Amino acid sequence: MTDARPRKRSLTLHGHRTSVSMEEAFWTAFVEMARAEGLSINALAARIDRERGVSAGLASAIRVAVLRHAQSLSRD
Repeated sequence: MTDARPRKRSLTLHGHRTSVSMEEAFWTAFVEMARAEGLSINALAARIDRERGVSAGLASAIRVAVLRHAQSLSRD
């Protein structure tokens, strides 16, 4: 499984550069989610960042958002 190892990705949140470490499968799904919602990956990451609260890291919050998005698609 070649996409199991996390890889650092750069994002811009609220005008500041940051990075998240994420597995390729989650990153691909995140990019597809942004496209489906008509958002840039930075805009989607900023929304997730605003909604995540203080207890979760950004990469974890993105993974959970991707999972919830996939679950909502499978229910429809």
